Amino acid sequence: MPNVLIIDDEKVIRRTLTEILSFEGYQIDEASDGDEGLKKFSEKNYDVVLCDIKMPRMDGIEFLEKARTVNPDTPIIMISGHGNIDTAVEAVKKGAFDYISKPPDLNRLLITMRNATDKQELVQQTKVLKRKVSRVQEMVGESDALKKIRESIDKVAPTDARVLVTGENGVGKELVARWIHEKSARSSGPIVEVNCAAIPGELIESELFGHEKGSFTSAIKQRIGKFEQANGGTLFLDEIGDMSLNAQAKVLRALQEGKITRVGADKDINVDVRVIAATNKDLLKEVEAKNFRLDLYHRLSVIIIHVPSLNERKSDIPHLVHHFLELIASEYGQPVKDIEPEALTALQAYNWSGNIRELRNVVERLIIFSGKSITKNDIDLYVMPGKS
Repeated sequence: MPNVLIIDDEKVIRRTLTEILSFEGYQIDEASDGDEGLKKFSEKNYDVVLCDIKMPRMDGIEFLEKARTVNPDTPIIMISGHGNIDTAVEAVKKGAFDYISKPPDLNRLLITMRNATDKQELVQQTKVLKRKVSRVQEMVGESDALKKIRESIDKVAPTDARVLVTGENGVGKELVARWIHEKSARSSGPIVEVNCAAIPGELIESELFGHEKGSFTSAIKQRIGKFEQANGGTLFLDEIGDMSLNAQAKVLRALQEGKITRVGADKDINVDVRVIAATNKDLLKEVEAKNFRLDLYHRLSVIIIHVPSLNERKSDIPHLVHHFLELIASEYGQPVKDIEPEALTALQAYNWSGNIRELRNVVERLIIFSGKSITKNDIDLYVMPGKS
């Protein structure tokens, strides 16, 4: 059922439009002026907006301009008196979907509404398809911290400088690495990821550098390591703080000389690889504890990009929540659920120890268990049980 916002200072017009469109199956919200309309538009996802032009406080043109900065994809249909036709045409030039004269002709109204909802469906389908074909997820948020990270990525990506990405688990360090690769001259080459924490110490060298058949008991065939697989592209060493000292020494040689040697071989192999590393540890403290090589730290940290925790950039939470609501709804093949402002405020007040990864899981849980709209009560029940 499409959600429609009607903004008009004339109560009779609002009531007439509401009755007509409700009968046709639309879900209607009303606002008596542009200020009230903009507040509702900012808090809820609408499929179509019907907006009068001449209103007190904030007129329709001002609403149109501000609404398009909030959500430029929502079709806004202007309603105009006969004396405002020129203004209505000007509104269309500024991005309005169409205009309807007062009093509204029923057939004209319904055709325009159907065209607007069809357009909105196409916009949403296009977004879903773009996400499916995109190799890298978008970085969602407008906080100063995230803007600084985007600026750093833009500056460092065109170079071949090694980058160390730091931050807690779940903040999106891998996403930073993938955007650096995507914006680099190596983007046509592979990006190969190695989770150093997930590979046993005795196998990390084979994973990174490969091995020859028979070089150890279970080596039944030759293996090409991650350095070779990433040749011409980017190697992402995730959680490098968990790498063994022996493997660190070999990684250091590979970075210094641009050469690797497979386990059990005596022949050097030249590799052209850009290395991006990430860690949730303080590597300088690991150096003091003699768990990490200082020379390797200096090789890896030509550029350091720190990704702050979600608790340090809570202004991004509404953007991330709406992003996940759309993303998960498209994955489930369901309509996008609305979320009440009080629920968003509660999510911003929550302690996100698991960062963005935890937030995504919470949004998915809320989509599954909530009703048509996610409420503050849903947050109390499914995010903070026992605190209500």
